[in-house]
Amino acid sequence: MTPVLEARNLKRDYHIPGGLFKPAKTVHAVKGVSFNVEEGKTLAIVGESGCGKSTVARMVTMIDPITEGEMLIDGRKVDIASEPLTSEMRSKVQIVFQNPYGSLNPRKKIGDILTEPLVINTKIPAGERRDRAMAILKKVGLEEKHYGRYPHMFSGGQRQRVAIARALMLNPRLLVLDEPVSALDLSVQAQVLNLLADLQDEFHLTYVFISHDLSVVRHIADDVMVMYFGEAVEYGSRDQVFEDPQHAYTKTLFAATPRVDVDAIRARIERRKRAA
Repeated sequence: MTPVLEARNLKRDYHIPGGLFKPAKTVHAVKGVSFNVEEGKTLAIVGESGCGKSTVARMVTMIDPITEGEMLIDGRKVDIASEPLTSEMRSKVQIVFQNPYGSLNPRKKIGDILTEPLVINTKIPAGERRDRAMAILKKVGLEEKHYGRYPHMFSGGQRQRVAIARALMLNPRLLVLDEPVSALDLSVQAQVLNLLADLQDEFHLTYVFISHDLSVVRHIADDVMVMYFGEAVEYGSRDQVFEDPQHAYTKTLFAATPRVDVDAIRARIERRKRAA
């Protein structure tokens, strides 16, 4: 089976012009990463800030062009630097951003936010656009009455549900989730992660999940790619990477992550009860 997404030696350079006392330079943000994502699976890309994971997300979502390398979506090569994208190809990949407060237009009602992708990319009549938006609202755990409300009338978790609903309006093959729960409270994070898992099962969605939170990654990922200074230093199945990390940076990353030992907590509580 052809992977939904294939990336082969992707590179991304940013050229910074010089000034009166500063020469021009080139920043090599991504230095040649390769990976595949099968249909219905989740690839998590992890690493500290500045490692290049969000730059990979921008290339996958066709926001930034690829400097070098090759990217295929459903077996078709995509290169926005050499040819314009069709609406069909744009519809195949959608993104959910980190901050639900900043990713929704505060001046537009939820209904307009949801139907806008259909207005831009399809010729679906207004009535059908509205029906599809109502159906998607229910899928993400919201209600039809929310259709006519503004973003400021929602909680952070509800706004992120709206952002997910907007991403689903064009029936994408691939969703790029760029730190989608990091701005949410812990209890809301769990709800949104469970929602993403349910939607993946129902719609056979494929995810590229960008995160620095290894506990979240362990919960949602099928495969994991660890990035360090623009390079993929480790890539494999979730169990393989978590249980037997090979690269020194991966081991350091895991060692720096706080872990909750439930058995140890219970034992400590029991000792306190006996001492009381």
